[in-house]
Amino acid sequence: MQRTGHNDSRAKLSIALVGTRGVPARYGGFETAIEEVGCRLAEQGHDVTVYCRGTAKDERLSEYLGMKLVHLPAMRRRSLETLSHTALSVVHAVLKRPDVAIVFNAANAPTLPLLGLGRIPFATHVDGLEWKRAKWGPVGQKYYRLCERLCVWWSKELIADARGIANYYTSKFSRATRLIAYGAPQIPEAPASKLATLGLESGKFHLMVARFEPENHVELIVRGYSQSQAKLPLVVVGSAPYAEQYTQQVHAAATEQVRFLGGVWDQELLDELYAHALAYWHGHSVGGTNPSLLRALGAGTAINAFDVNFNREVAQAAGEYFTDAESAAQLFDSTESQTATVNHRAQLARMRAKDYDWDEVAKAYENLCMDLAGVRMTSKEFEAEPTVESGRRRA
Repeated sequence: MQRTGHNDSRAKLSIALVGTRGVPARYGGFETAIEEVGCRLAEQGHDVTVYCRGTAKDERLSEYLGMKLVHLPAMRRRSLETLSHTALSVVHAVLKRPDVAIVFNAANAPTLPLLGLGRIPFATHVDGLEWKRAKWGPVGQKYYRLCERLCVWWSKELIADARGIANYYTSKFSRATRLIAYGAPQIPEAPASKLATLGLESGKFHLMVARFEPENHVELIVRGYSQSQAKLPLVVVGSAPYAEQYTQQVHAAATEQVRFLGGVWDQELLDELYAHALAYWHGHSVGGTNPSLLRALGAGTAINAFDVNFNREVAQAAGEYFTDAESAAQLFDSTESQTATVNHRAQLARMRAKDYDWDEVAKAYENLCMDLAGVRMTSKEFEAEPTVESGRRRA
């Protein structure tokens, strides 16, 4: 265990973050969490190593925002890519012997015994209810259900990013979790300088950002828009490399007013889209706390979301909710006709975003790592009960 000469008395740990595509964050909530949390842990003096995959050789960094990066290969098959990369990462970590490890994604459960054999204390971030995703089919769904159970058996600690996920593990497995939500990026009043290149005007378009998967209800939202009387265009950001048939269904449901932008990697443009949309449409239904939803809150944009407990938990009064194409169509119409209500919900969104603070999230992860390593924290800043809900501002 490492100790450094910083001006506080907290122990300094070597921490391995395993199981994702790594950083810089370009894809998904796990990667965003690792980037935001990892850089803050590094700022506190911890030795943070992030395992990365899928980066071209000429783009591979050895260090990023104070984090050390280790690049390892993966099998190029959807069903094996994550697990194969994580297996190599865990072997590497066992050889390097960090003080603690955080493993992301319950699908990586088969690799957990290796950490146990290496006597590396670890926690597993279990993500959402992956077995509900249609893309996996019966075999994949059974695998994810098994992995949930294996995580419960083998992990010293479990991390959930939404109360709905925490409640699921409590009711199904009688197992407590650390509830650590994601943070929300605070997007200031962004200029609309790049919107003009897309032919868009501030406040005069609807926005949806999602991978094209059935459980994200992209086709349902597009179909609802097509059935509505909406006059403003619907801008759709996202794609699906493994879902050609579903992508065809989405495009078939669209009118000419639906604008498909594909993946948008220009973060300034993406911030402008979030900040200047009349409303953000969120169809995700099986994950926990979703980064896209948090980004919309941080941009101060009214939320129209599929009606599940995860989305209500996050958006609260900033949201209106739909369950099918018909109710989505009605919500498209009312969103355009009730501008005062939409503007009020936008104000509530920005207020709600303040409850999701990356600094607080990072403190919760530091608490967790200290507990895993068996370190007694002496700084009063970190003496709070570690099992309380994290990712919220303390009163």
